Amino acid sequence: MESTHEPADPVAKGVLPTARQSWKDLFIWKQRVVVTNVYGETATEWAKPVPLKNPISLLAQLSARDWLNFIVGFCAWSADAFDFHALSIQQVKLAAYYGVSKTSVSTAITLTLLLRSIGAAAFGLAGDRWGRKWPMVLNMIVLGILQIATIYSSTYSQFLGVRALFGLFMGGVYGNAIAMALENSPVDARGLMSGILQQGYAFGYVCAACANLGVGGGTDSWKTVFWIAAGLSIGVGIIRCFFPESKQFLEARKEGKAQANPSQFWRETMVMLRQEWKMCVYCCILMTWFNYYSHTSQDSYTTFMRTQKEMDNSGASRASIIMKAGACVGGTIIGYLSQYFGRRRTIIVSSLISGCLIPAWILPYSERALSATGFFMQFFVQGAWGVIPIHLNELAPPAFRSSFPGITYQVGNMVSSPSAQIVNAVSEKIHIISHTGKLVEAYGPTMGIATAIIVMGIVVTTAFGPEKRGREFEKALPAGMNLQQQQQGKQMDDLEAGDMERVPSGLDDEKREGREVQ
Repeated sequence: MESTHEPADPVAKGVLPTARQSWKDLFIWKQRVVVTNVYGETATEWAKPVPLKNPISLLAQLSARDWLNFIVGFCAWSADAFDFHALSIQQVKLAAYYGVSKTSVSTAITLTLLLRSIGAAAFGLAGDRWGRKWPMVLNMIVLGILQIATIYSSTYSQFLGVRALFGLFMGGVYGNAIAMALENSPVDARGLMSGILQQGYAFGYVCAACANLGVGGGTDSWKTVFWIAAGLSIGVGIIRCFFPESKQFLEARKEGKAQANPSQFWRETMVMLRQEWKMCVYCCILMTWFNYYSHTSQDSYTTFMRTQKEMDNSGASRASIIMKAGACVGGTIIGYLSQYFGRRRTIIVSSLISGCLIPAWILPYSERALSATGFFMQFFVQGAWGVIPIHLNELAPPAFRSSFPGITYQVGNMVSSPSAQIVNAVSEKIHIISHTGKLVEAYGPTMGIATAIIVMGIVVTTAFGPEKRGREFEKALPAGMNLQQQQQGKQMDDLEAGDMERVPSGLDDEKREGREVQ
């Protein structure tokens, strides 16, 4: 962001004033930012976005170490997505294997999503306290072991139990992955890198769909896909052992080492929750809508093609792969555009376009048509999602960039956990006539109506919510190292500011210059 030095009204405090100001700012091209000079004095002014740069030049801004951090974070997120979708795209096979309905199989998806928030809290706080590396190593290896345990679950009850435990550890991946991948990225490159990173989820889906296509439609073939998922997770965990800790985390920890102790960490966590509880609630609501958005539009789409559209396993898998290729492209491009057009504007426009595409998404019946419309639908669904990693990082208190995004994302997952189960249950109770004249389950209408409602929820929530595009992370020390007592000219920090503020006395006003955008 480029400062205009044009004064603006202070950032609103409180729910309703913030909503009114956010709605008004949505239609103002400049962005309201808080600036702090070297003496700790704050003011609010307008900043204008820097014009988009050549994406190649943005990618070149990352150092070799930055790329290592980003690639490992991307691989961890992709393996996490592969693990999850190994189940969601094979619901028909698993239902036949265990002799239960597809709605019963989707109970495992509900349990996984329901318990992910607990893992997000545990591993996110561990990442903020001890670094991004070792919590992720443990997380990925245990995920691989639980995938193997799923393969050896001989009864449906054992299957549900293992998948519930799987959800606990799956929840810890997202927060550490995005913190490690994005906190070292140059400010101008964040939108692009956020879009690429988020598509690790779509890439994991594509890999799982390719594996499903490769193993065929046999009832027992689901186990082969799970073996692949286990190998990927354990492999990423082992590889992570040989890569260094986040440079930004190490430098911040070194700077604040004198203040570091466990009691300070928990004290600062409590201060953060007391100061930022409204932001926590807002982000949880936003992520609830977003998780309903993705799970409703994708988890049962393969089932929709196999049941309502009467496609075979190969055709449905090919269409799913093309659909998620659109997600990879859309998330990257739209995440990049958000750096200039703004996080909220980009999310709103992408969501509205996806809503307009719903009829084209569910009405065709041929593989080619479903592949094409699925591509463009997910282009905009995951396009909106491509903004989320950096949007959450910028909204988070700077010292809690691992735990805050992870917990809010997984709380949204927890609330939206019944999405696939609801779609399956409603679809199995309502039947329509297919293009071949058969009575089939109404997956298309159910998914279409639900997605339209969710789109409007995202638009409203985003339009009245905050945005902190271009925020700087570098000033914040790791969690537990930011709080100081009011003594010797120091004041207790507002953790939202992300740095220690010293306010000296007796200084001439003319010397008070040198501003930095927060």
